[in-house]
Amino acid sequence: MTAPFRDMRIATSYLVPLAAPDDFEGWRDHARRLLRGDVPPDRVAWSEPGGSGGDLFAGAEKRLPTPPAHAPQPRAPRAFMQLAQSAILHRDPHRLALLYRLLWRLQANPRTMEDAADGDVRRIGELARTVRRDIHKMRAFVRFRAVEEEDGSEHYVAWFEPEHHILRANAAFFVRRFTNMKWSILTPQGTLHWNGATLHEGPPAQRGDAPQGDPAEDLWKRYYASIFNPARLKIGAMLKEMPRKYWKNMPEAALIPELVAGAQAREATMVDAGSNLFENEERPASLAAIGKAIQQCRRCEIGCNGTRAVMGEGPARAALMIVGEQPGDVEEQQGRPFVGPAGRLLRAHLEDAGIDQEAAYVTNAVKHFKFVPKVMRGGGKRRLHQSPTAKEIDVCRWWVEGERTLVKPQLVLALGASAARGMLGKTVSVQKVRGVPQALDDGSELWITTHPSYLLRLQDDARAGEEARFAADLRAVAARLGALASA
Repeated sequence: MTAPFRDMRIATSYLVPLAAPDDFEGWRDHARRLLRGDVPPDRVAWSEPGGSGGDLFAGAEKRLPTPPAHAPQPRAPRAFMQLAQSAILHRDPHRLALLYRLLWRLQANPRTMEDAADGDVRRIGELARTVRRDIHKMRAFVRFRAVEEEDGSEHYVAWFEPEHHILRANAAFFVRRFTNMKWSILTPQGTLHWNGATLHEGPPAQRGDAPQGDPAEDLWKRYYASIFNPARLKIGAMLKEMPRKYWKNMPEAALIPELVAGAQAREATMVDAGSNLFENEERPASLAAIGKAIQQCRRCEIGCNGTRAVMGEGPARAALMIVGEQPGDVEEQQGRPFVGPAGRLLRAHLEDAGIDQEAAYVTNAVKHFKFVPKVMRGGGKRRLHQSPTAKEIDVCRWWVEGERTLVKPQLVLALGASAARGMLGKTVSVQKVRGVPQALDDGSELWITTHPSYLLRLQDDARAGEEARFAADLRAVAARLGALASA
């Protein structure tokens, strides 16, 4: 027991200071010298401004060892360097030691980075992802306010509180984005100042150093309120992307509680507005009449884009009604629903589930094809699908409800969120309600699942998992149809 203890006493330890918490170049240079000097991780303590190397390294050498001339140059895979440049910006005080430990291990086994289950690799990946998220949040939620300078020019000042050491890492983005403005970003970590030509750094600031408002904010708030779409409101997703801690820096955030509280009422108003377009119109008495009428419908922008409407098809009376979002490029050309790639995938799954598509009535929540034209590299053109808005879906509910009234299905299968809104008059989360029957006002049951076009956009394992869930949903629908038929 005494020999190892004596070796530990003799071995030199090193306290390695960095000039700044985000000093990646300094860390890299020191790490190279330590590696060439064959200094293992347990003999190195890293320090940074505001931090400490720890009591165990009290009295440690601050002068790094001089590597022998024949010492090999360290190696580092590109994947490590990319993660390290982000991970070092994290506030975790152990990140510097972690990075050196993994770099030390990579000298013996360069393929360690390929092991996703490795604890060090996984932890560095987590740090890097957190930092990148913080960088994105800063870019999204910095709000400048105008301040008039002595010469009458405007200088824009913003306050932000980053979670990690990302201020300098974001500097180039703001210079590119606001090149022609004079601006300052104030944070508790430090400040950035751009005068239109050069960027310089300043000391940490306090929130009170930033202006609290400017005349342009009222205009911005009115604009934000006007574009707030209650039909697309998903509070959980909104808070995930825009956490409450950032709200104090954003003038529009003061409006959010009121807008959220009134979202349900505003959504009902939107649905009523769509229905009121048909207020004085008698509902067509046959499917053929609906098919003829939708060709003339111009009550929304999609109906005015020059495409032809696509009517549903199938038995005039059917136990199952399948509702998609809208016709695609192939469907619009052929004038029939679900004849493109998504339709082929749907038919394959219906057959596997034991559902006879010929006995089902198939239609869409929106009758015209909404698209954006795109010129291809070879000179040709394509029409790329574009999702309909909530208002466009609500306008078209008149037609799909007319179809449901005439077909009288016992069960309606809605494919995707747009189809679900066409049936319910409100937006729901497909993943939360899929596979759970809901009663409609005419006594039929609504079942909701994903749209097959969603499956086509996924790759490999993600597609396999979602396609298995889609197949399970259709099997549940088949079983329910069987139970209804025997009742």
